[in-house]
Amino acid sequence: MPDLLNTSLTGMLAFQRALQMTSHNITNANTPGYSRQVAEFSTRIGGGSGQTYLGGGTQISVIKRMYDSLLVEQMRTAATGQARFSALNSMAGRIDTLLADADTGLSTGLQSYFNTMQDVGNDPGSIPIRQALLGEADGIAARFSTLDQRLETLESETNDRLVLAVDDINRLAANIADVNDQIALAGVGAQPNDLLDRRDQLVLELSEYVSVSTTIQEDGAMNVFIGSGQSLVLGANVQRLGVRANEFDPTRMSVVYEGAAGTTPLDTSLSGGTLGGLLEFRTRMLDPSRQSLGQTAVAFVQQLNEQHRSGMDLRGNLGGDMFSIAPPTILYSGNNNGNGTAAATVSDLGEFTGADYILVYVGASYSLTRADTGQAVALTGSGSAADPFVADGIEIEVGGAPAAGDRIMIRTGHDAAGSVQNAISDPRELAIAAPTRAQAGNGNIGNATIGAATVVDSTDPALLNSAVIEFMSPTTYSINGAGSFTYTDGDPIIVNGSSVSISGVPAVGDQFTIEANYGASGDNSNALLLTNVQAMGALDNGAISINESYAQLVAGVGGTSHQIQAGLDAQNVVYTNAQDAVLAKSGVNLDEEAANLIRFQQAYQAAAQVVNVTKTLFDSLLNATAR
Repeated sequence: MPDLLNTSLTGMLAFQRALQMTSHNITNANTPGYSRQVAEFSTRIGGGSGQTYLGGGTQISVIKRMYDSLLVEQMRTAATGQARFSALNSMAGRIDTLLADADTGLSTGLQSYFNTMQDVGNDPGSIPIRQALLGEADGIAARFSTLDQRLETLESETNDRLVLAVDDINRLAANIADVNDQIALAGVGAQPNDLLDRRDQLVLELSEYVSVSTTIQEDGAMNVFIGSGQSLVLGANVQRLGVRANEFDPTRMSVVYEGAAGTTPLDTSLSGGTLGGLLEFRTRMLDPSRQSLGQTAVAFVQQLNEQHRSGMDLRGNLGGDMFSIAPPTILYSGNNNGNGTAAATVSDLGEFTGADYILVYVGASYSLTRADTGQAVALTGSGSAADPFVADGIEIEVGGAPAAGDRIMIRTGHDAAGSVQNAISDPRELAIAAPTRAQAGNGNIGNATIGAATVVDSTDPALLNSAVIEFMSPTTYSINGAGSFTYTDGDPIIVNGSSVSISGVPAVGDQFTIEANYGASGDNSNALLLTNVQAMGALDNGAISINESYAQLVAGVGGTSHQIQAGLDAQNVVYTNAQDAVLAKSGVNLDEEAANLIRFQQAYQAAAQVVNVTKTLFDSLLNATAR
């Protein structure tokens, strides 16, 4: 009878535990990361009785976690990709809207400015129209500045988001290490299912911030790695990430790995997740957008200034700069040991890229690389004021006493747009007329004619001096009575920085005069040339105008934003499918658990009935032997 009782009691105990496990499944049906648990029953070893062998009842040999490591790893990878595209999409869309919107973008402002320039050309002597052009100049400068400020705000927001992401990564890493410690304390071979679920959920949350890889130790603890193999969690030990000011720019945050040997920059090695997406947004969209906008601003200012200096204002003076713009920004590494200096100017728009460069002193000379790609850039010149370094459309003058390894960043376009300002306040100083004019002599008897004078060198000190071209024969001429020059029909003749073209057959003694264009308030020659600046090729070796440059920026940002949105849509599907696959394996089915609840309840009641039968049999035995 005791064997019968023990056997039934093992069943009651096993089914009680099974009911407890089922209750645990039901109450955690909506718990994130919970894996359904299943009881596996096994027969208890019995013993012999005469010629027979009687079983010893049942037991729960293991409570198994319904878990597929491959599916979970696929979900982590999908979560990393989804979080990366989500971070990219939220920031990229804002740049796209900012640049492309008619109210905030540059295109409308540029068109309005040049339309007003055309109005000045139509009525060059009108002071009110000239004043309207100065208002448009203030407006376009404000547009450049506002766009740059908005992009700078996005950069500041990116910094803040990086700090928050790193804080969350460190918190999750610490929690994973704590759970690792608890799992290790459970002992080798133990199955602390709830702790394992908790750790997997923490790793899943971590993978939403950065791409991770994991390994399992013999004691069950998990090691977590990020970046290019840096350990974030080793058992119960944690290595932290940090956010530090950039080597060159204290307002720009960089992510670093705080290892035992010191801090290691991670900006270029981290990928995936929110953190990787933010770093990618900064290098893939934000920095290039600011550089491209600055490139457009430099081209706009330099072209207009150059052409304006080739004109004459209402007071008879040559034009000055229409706009001012800051030179390339020079930033010195906080790790420099010397006191070397550098200054840069944009010298050739055709070669100008607007990119950031790193100038490194290598002991006896300098080397230059692109900051974004690390690609070496050839330097010509010696770096002195008389012979500056020349590279990619910029000139660099160096000085001071640098130490070997010192680094200098040259931002050629990054900060340019925000520095654009209107340089003219008096409408009479707008140089709308050509500074020189050409005319044929009244006594000419040949049929030669002279075209309008155009300025080829506004810096020529004799530009406004009068010059007389007199033909000594139909094929030769002198200038101011000096020299003998060969005449070719239609070829340009350059005198004192002005160029004219004479066509036809001149007679001996025919004269043509080039003189200052004083008093020509109705002349719009330079206004027409200034209007043409918007469509004139300047960048990319003269292939790209300022209009096309900004249009390329808008199109590039828009195309990238569209690709990111498409990537996010696709990654959402991948992540949803991965979640569904994990839920199909590990999720709790309440209908199934309800059926199990009834099944285990009935089994428990049946085992309890066996105990009742055992009691009855034992009572009968006692009654039979009672005295």
